[in-house]
Amino acid sequence: MLMARPGADNIQKDDVPWWMRYAGRGLGTVGSFIAIILGLVNCTGIILLNVTCVIAGIWQMLAGFAVIVCEAPCCCFFIDYVQALSDKMETRPYWNKAALYIGLSLPPFFLCFVSLSTWFGSGLIFATGVIYLMMALGRKGSRDDMAAMAAGGTTPPGAPLAASQDHKVTLMEDPDVWRPN
Repeated sequence: MLMARPGADNIQKDDVPWWMRYAGRGLGTVGSFIAIILGLVNCTGIILLNVTCVIAGIWQMLAGFAVIVCEAPCCCFFIDYVQALSDKMETRPYWNKAALYIGLSLPPFFLCFVSLSTWFGSGLIFATGVIYLMMALGRKGSRDDMAAMAAGGTTPPGAPLAASQDHKVTLMEDPDVWRPN
């Protein structure tokens, strides 16, 4: 309740554990600060005339800024549109954030593969994307659901009723594959 935005409803809309929400937001915030600093370190590659590492450093700093705008808009309160962009990202599904963060973190790896600052800085943004991807996948099934699917012939208690009316499903047989007797 203390961390809720003003005017937002305080009802939890999905079944993601609270610790995973805070892990994604915390790693995104801290990781983006570290990515910005390490991107600046990557830009010192201009001394060695390594242009690709300079481009990777600039990309890493921009990716870190984009993540911090989405995860912690209070850090960028001096920019007018940040709160509106952050609110728009909060309404998007988790897989959208995961795709954005993973997509932003990959180009520095390909541009400056040998730099530890690239691995650590962009790796933290990538890890944030992985956490959001895990949140998008949701909780795994209960033990009863998995046992019912493994036993075959019955659908799990959480499955829709239409699947049980068509045919019985097991994990070991595929009805679309023809097998000679």
